[in-house]
Amino acid sequence: MLRRVLCFAFLIALLAVSQVGYAAKAATSLQTNEQAGKRLLAVIKTAGASTAPGREQLTQIRWANHIDAVTGAGRLRIVIDATGPVQAAGSLEAATTPRLVVNVKGAVPGQTDCDLTLDGRIADSVTMKADDGKNTVIVVDMPLLADEDGYKVFTLPQDPANKKPFRVVIDINQPFPPIKFNFTPGLKGKTIVIDPGHGGSDPGAIGLSGLQEKAVNLAVSLRVKALLDKAGAKVLMTRQDDRDVFGPNASAVDELKARASVANFKKADIFVSIHANAATNRDADGTTTYYFQKTRYDSLLARNLQAGMVQAVGLKDKGFLTANFYVIKRTIMPAALVELAFLSNPAEEKLLANPQIQQKMAEGIVQGMERFFAQAAKGGEQ
Repeated sequence: MLRRVLCFAFLIALLAVSQVGYAAKAATSLQTNEQAGKRLLAVIKTAGASTAPGREQLTQIRWANHIDAVTGAGRLRIVIDATGPVQAAGSLEAATTPRLVVNVKGAVPGQTDCDLTLDGRIADSVTMKADDGKNTVIVVDMPLLADEDGYKVFTLPQDPANKKPFRVVIDINQPFPPIKFNFTPGLKGKTIVIDPGHGGSDPGAIGLSGLQEKAVNLAVSLRVKALLDKAGAKVLMTRQDDRDVFGPNASAVDELKARASVANFKKADIFVSIHANAATNRDADGTTTYYFQKTRYDSLLARNLQAGMVQAVGLKDKGFLTANFYVIKRTIMPAALVELAFLSNPAEEKLLANPQIQQKMAEGIVQGMERFFAQAAKGGEQ
């Protein structure tokens, strides 16, 4: 209760808080205009706490959403006042849920730690806690992971002329327009993106007999597409032949971003990336599916894909696991990356080269998709 009182007792003082910008020329871009959807909603004030010599305090926190009138792009700005100069730096973390972690050196929260609930457009909450009694860790939890270049953390100096203190500023751009998931049973009418891993200049893993992963991935993906087309789904392929998706000699990030963008720009229902595994241990075997839990449905998709493949092909069930893979964390819809089998295992390499086994793998993936939509339509019920 004390924390809640401290977090909101000074909400009335909100109306007197001046707007904050990157600099003076940008100050007018952040307005407290309800009709424009730009709000400054919360103030935490912890003035009056004693400060140890040489140690500053973080005294107020405010936040606002800004929607650009021209582009429609969204941005969240969080501003934290300090009693003196501090240093701040941020980093994205691929936790179970996406978050931005900001480390503020040289200042502690005034009087108490604080948890603040936001509106969920770009971020869900802000947690501010002391670190070793000398610094502060600020965690911004988000429904979708921000782009690496989609956030800024910086400090502003004291501005006596305008009665502004030292400030820490956190800006987070909205990655993409939000999607409302309202799944229905069945594959008909669904927009599904299939991503055959690797391709072009990137062969992926290579088996002992010379079988290249990019060829296996494409062969199975095309079989998945054929089955989905027959079921009435709208299928988008990141590639339909042996090529780089972004372009020849592209960086790894550009190539992966191009694959995720196919799904994001089309606002697909689900995204599935198809791969073959490899390990230094030639005995490693089995099927695995990976997910990054950025929506409530990612693990559900992975679980059903894994079950479908294991049932259809009968290889060792290595489970569905969390992973920090770019294409599944940077897609805004439920996504999964399947590892069909191990190319590095001589026995499984032969299976991956077999068209009949490729067809069974494709059937298992499609069966998993169908089960996913049936369960998602019930809110994720088993």
